[in-house]
Amino acid sequence: MNKKALKDLDNWEDPWRVFRIMSEFVEGFHELSKIGPAVTIFGSARTDPKDKIYQKAVKTAALLSKSGFAVITGGGPGIMEAGNKGVYQAKGNSIGLNIDLPFEQTPNRYITTLIKFHYFFCRKVMFVKYAKAFVIFPGGYGTMDELFESLTLIQTHRIDRFPIILFGSDYWGGLVEWLRNKVLKDNKIDSEDLDIFKVVDTPEDVLKSIKQFYRTKKKCSKTRKS
Repeated sequence: MNKKALKDLDNWEDPWRVFRIMSEFVEGFHELSKIGPAVTIFGSARTDPKDKIYQKAVKTAALLSKSGFAVITGGGPGIMEAGNKGVYQAKGNSIGLNIDLPFEQTPNRYITTLIKFHYFFCRKVMFVKYAKAFVIFPGGYGTMDELFESLTLIQTHRIDRFPIILFGSDYWGGLVEWLRNKVLKDNKIDSEDLDIFKVVDTPEDVLKSIKQFYRTKKKCSKTRKS
């Protein structure tokens, strides 16, 4: 195939790609619009089921489910599996948003509603749009990406504020210290930006933080109306 033919092919591929993107949004919106209040759980795909943090993620998801929340994860292994497992065992709505990767990510067996995505950005919209809170367990680049995108969206008022909860002070403490002692001191963020997230160490505190946030929000809303 000559260079002109290859260029013509590229010119056709991009416009047609829009339809695949649209189909992912349509399917995601259709499926997730039915789930009711939900919490998205993030964390490393590499976390072993024997790890204590895995077990805490299972318990966290079970508590959320028993309090009426569906649980959304990325659908893979590790913390994602733990989140789906906890809500599945509690007989709740266990949702997995799986992603096509060069190395296959097999959906875990605890998912009751599975939606597959090719594009990360379509998937990320679904994580945010239908979540009443993010619970972020220890993880790597992907987890950090989700964390900082949500912080940025709230900081810039592109979305309404909702609870962003970091689980595990031992893991997240260094990051929080760097944000406070370097990023804030160098005037790269405001002090209020550090209030967008909260660090907890128990599944019970996750649920408590979410409930407290919405109680406070409800009271503020009533005060403004009066």
